[in-house]
Amino acid sequence: MSGLRIGEVAERTGTNTPTIRYYEEIGLLPRPDRQEGNQRRYGDDAVKRLTFIRRCRDFGFSIEQVRTLTSLVQDRSRSCLDARDLAQEHLTEVRVKLKELRELEKSIAGFVESCNVSCAGGPGPDCVILEDLGSMKPIAAERRRA
Repeated sequence: MSGLRIGEVAERTGTNTPTIRYYEEIGLLPRPDRQEGNQRRYGDDAVKRLTFIRRCRDFGFSIEQVRTLTSLVQDRSRSCLDARDLAQEHLTEVRVKLKELRELEKSIAGFVESCNVSCAGGPGPDCVILEDLGSMKPIAAERRRA
């Protein structure tokens, strides 16, 4: 019997077996041939492709972005600039998320500081953090206050 079993591919690529099956199901990874006993058997191409997919996911690319990137790898008529443009778009999205996370950090720091000033160690129902979380104030207002 030639090829690797799914567990061996999972170990080599750092991807769990349900994820490998999922990638096959959605068409990111071609379904392998089945050998004796109806077991999947994977070749080196599958290991390379799965490693590529996993690395894309590690960088936070969406499934659709990964689909585009894998198609670029296979299509010699497509330009490297397509990959650059997609990476630039993703970088912009990451920067927006970072900005939102920094604002969230300020809001949470404001909660903690309010507690330190107003009620540190008091009874739970009197906690300003719990009061603020239960209020109808928009989060944006909290972020500006912090």
